[in-house]
Amino acid sequence: MSGEWVPISLFLSVAVIAVVFLVLRFRGKRELQKTVRLALEKNHELSPALLASLDERKRSPQADFRRGLIGVAIGASFALFALILGEQDAIRPMLGISAFPFLVGAAYLGLSRWGGRSDREEPETLHGGVGQ
Repeated sequence: MSGEWVPISLFLSVAVIAVVFLVLRFRGKRELQKTVRLALEKNHELSPALLASLDERKRSPQADFRRGLIGVAIGASFALFALILGEQDAIRPMLGISAFPFLVGAAYLGLSRWGGRSDREEPETLHGGVGQ
């Protein structure tokens, strides 16, 4: 019975982290809406540019690079753990598991290098634009 709690606690911890993330994100959006509502009730003028900027997520130009490094590091650490473990039955599955974060990290590194997102502006129609 005690051996069953390890995978159960692993999946529960992942679920708790996801729920906490979603609740905090919801709370932040709710506070933003309260602020905008209060400004409108006090007859403050809100420009379309301000409303559009409130909806945009602030991202660092290095966000893809950081995510890529973290993904590659997690993938490499799983692979290293598999090799250090040394059991033949565990090496192949652990290398398979390590391939996923490694390749996602490599994709983010590629986006940071060749994506060119920080150099050009996205068209306003992709954001939905104000008044559409």
